[in-house]
Amino acid sequence: MRYISTRGAAPVLDFGQAMMTGLARDGGLYVPQTVPVLSADDIAALAGLPYETVALRVMKPFVGGFFADDELQALLAKAYAGFGHAARAPLTQLAANHFLLELFHGPTLAFKDFAMQIIGQMMQAALARSGARITIVGATSGDTGSAAIEAFRGLPNVDVFILFPHGRVSEVQRRQMTTPTEANVHALAIEGSFDDAQARLKDMFNDFAFRDAVGLAGVNSINWARILAQVVYYFYAAVALGAPHRAVSFTVPTGNFGDIFAGYIARQMGLPVERLVIATNQNDILDRAMRTGQYRTDGVRPSLSPSMDIQVSSNFERALFDALGRDGRATAALMDDLKAGGFSLSQGVLQALRATFASGRCGEAETLATIRDTLAATGELLCPHSAVGVHVAAQHLSATPMITLATAHPAKFPDAVERACGIRPGLPPRLGDLFDRAERVTRVPNDLAALQRLIRERTGR
Repeated sequence: MRYISTRGAAPVLDFGQAMMTGLARDGGLYVPQTVPVLSADDIAALAGLPYETVALRVMKPFVGGFFADDELQALLAKAYAGFGHAARAPLTQLAANHFLLELFHGPTLAFKDFAMQIIGQMMQAALARSGARITIVGATSGDTGSAAIEAFRGLPNVDVFILFPHGRVSEVQRRQMTTPTEANVHALAIEGSFDDAQARLKDMFNDFAFRDAVGLAGVNSINWARILAQVVYYFYAAVALGAPHRAVSFTVPTGNFGDIFAGYIARQMGLPVERLVIATNQNDILDRAMRTGQYRTDGVRPSLSPSMDIQVSSNFERALFDALGRDGRATAALMDDLKAGGFSLSQGVLQALRATFASGRCGEAETLATIRDTLAATGELLCPHSAVGVHVAAQHLSATPMITLATAHPAKFPDAVERACGIRPGLPPRLGDLFDRAERVTRVPNDLAALQRLIRERTGR
């Protein structure tokens, strides 16, 4: 399996190289040169299997020979051993044809754990072979950072620096990043938005002298391995509802487009996905782009669902690359236009996207109402991000079963949940002392040179 950049001017890599590289050297994102297709019999055979076995069968064609089957199986078993539910990703029924996929049973109570836990194991295994040391720098709107820290804390070959927007994450999200005591973990509160943090991250990757000097690696959803790990739960959920013998649809609350792009890859692999519905909060650039063909940033507004407070959706580039006929130059041109504020999609590109994706928007009042009404109707307590998904999914229900991704535990956002329904959700027992732990965090300016200087000082590289 080989991987190519969406901008067409970076070296072609194998899986291990793509995983350790993250962002391509031409500024693009790595994607498979070809997407392997599973037969209907292969998909049907996944029904009833443990999550880890499904993961092995789905991920194996993309990994190539980088990990042997028994090694990958052992890494998967270790990655998911700490999840709080034996099914890993259980389905809950909300209505006659509407289901909730609970992706919040991992160690940090968010869907990011599904990818981050296995990436941590795979990267450490690769580093143990080579004896190399890497510096992971991540940008987070809340959940990626805590999941990355949980996955890499204390590992001998890794230093971890996580940038999060100061004052724009929930207290639980912040404390999950600032309370680990391991010396290789560094939580950095940046002045600005998530888009600012993500921009500085990309700047670091594009400074090749710095990148090579500190051994920079990325675990944001720009990393292909993140997307691959998330493809698994689309198969796991769909076969539970009868795939491949009947189609399913998915609604995905998303800001950076990575989680829903994983569903797109599952569809390309042969999973009968009728529709992928993009659910946005009031920062609705993706919904506006799908409706109008105009992708134009207009500033980030803080919301009840902060992990979706994003205007520059990095993984949308991967979808555009395919919609443009895998034309790297055309993709790069659109990304250059984005730096100036945005771009217009041609009718052909928009039609290609609409063939797979639908979209919708959920405002603040609707988010609160959805939490309250879902609790009253089903007894299910939603986090505000999952509520965005449920609200938008309701606009797209049909005879095809709809699966909405529940991306975080409600206890990660207790203020919003309590405001909606009067119930303040408690943390699971394993996180019961989170508010008693000492915090360790560094405030940093939105300045590339200052960030690079700090990272060099702390890594000694």
